[in-house]
Amino acid sequence: MRTLYTWLLYAALPWVLARLWWRGRREPGYREALAERFGFSTLEPKPKLLWLHAVSVGEARACAPLVRALQREYPDHELLVTCLTASGRETVKQVFGESVLLAYLPYDYPRAVRRFLEHFRPRLGVLVETEIWPNLVQACRQYGVPVVLANARMSHRSARGYRRLGWLSQPAFASLAAVCAQGAADARRLTRLGAREVTIAGNLKFDIEPDAAKVAEGRAFRAALGQRKVLLFASTREGEEERLLEEAGDTDDSTLLVLVPRHQQRFDAVASLAERMGFTVARRSLGEAPHQGRRSCLYLGDTMGEMAFYYALCDVAVIGGSFEPLGGQNLIEGCAAGVPVITGPHMFNFADVTRLAVRAQAALQLPDAAAALRVARDLLADPERCARMGVAARRLCARHRGAAERHLAVCRRLLTGQGRG
Repeated sequence: MRTLYTWLLYAALPWVLARLWWRGRREPGYREALAERFGFSTLEPKPKLLWLHAVSVGEARACAPLVRALQREYPDHELLVTCLTASGRETVKQVFGESVLLAYLPYDYPRAVRRFLEHFRPRLGVLVETEIWPNLVQACRQYGVPVVLANARMSHRSARGYRRLGWLSQPAFASLAAVCAQGAADARRLTRLGAREVTIAGNLKFDIEPDAAKVAEGRAFRAALGQRKVLLFASTREGEEERLLEEAGDTDDSTLLVLVPRHQQRFDAVASLAERMGFTVARRSLGEAPHQGRRSCLYLGDTMGEMAFYYALCDVAVIGGSFEPLGGQNLIEGCAAGVPVITGPHMFNFADVTRLAVRAQAALQLPDAAAALRVARDLLADPERCARMGVAARRLCARHRGAAERHLAVCRRLLTGQGRG
């Protein structure tokens, strides 16, 4: 049945190329290194190489603790990080600099993935979260490359979708050498989908160390605001900004609203939306200072890789991606910063972490934007409650660290099993 899947991929190739070129209008990175997407690379092959795939921005940041652990454990190996999105590629450059090799992962065409594997000859492959490509996984098995699914999460909704395509997904999951699941529920669902050697290794995001320089910059920015309160809308998605700003716009105090859209290509559109809604907008990318008035002040976080800065300057954070059925966004960064976190109802991609945070009284999950803003205002007016939630958040993160070492142990076992470790 994988043959049918491959035929469909080839039939879709003109559409794939057209979409790639179309996305390149806003993000030129999609028009760069096109040959890599078909397995052709100009990078020099290395005698000892480990390969890790992080599809986009979130995965590129999540994998940082594991990348650092692998680099410490195997200093004589090069580490190749692949991605699929242009923003993911930029994030890899930003997070890892020249310490890793960087390439686009080829599309899941048999010849493309074979060229990729024959060129790089990785000793180990690590796929971050839920990146399962049937032809790639099968080719890795044929070439003797053990593949780990790392930081693996599997929501009930996603599992249902994979089951519908069980004829394709089950052999792919069964071909994985190991799976490091974030939690027990993820492990159960992955096992039912056909995965073997499933270990509960925890969430790598608990091990991420925030950028100390950005934290210091955020705190200095916050100190310059004096007694002014700061409410952060973090990683918002299309359809959410208008609703959140409508609920926040009727405040007549000096609260500064900080809004950070999830996707770079939407920065200008969100700025225009806020201005149409009557907000005075200052943009971080332009070095503009927040407006000092008492109404409708918005500071737009239109930069990438600075969430540590934004969390360091805020008093309360509202997590985007959760007020539409989009699965939510990572709330661990806010918890690690000791910030009270509020989410909407749709956190199914981060369900386990959300439950942990709510149970620890580090976060609140609310049914809609109106309730979220009402509770956010209550928190801003209650510094003692904010402080208690902040302490609970930091304790939660401290309790759940160690995922990188558990992942490393699985990788070490697979590499040693090859007889070359």
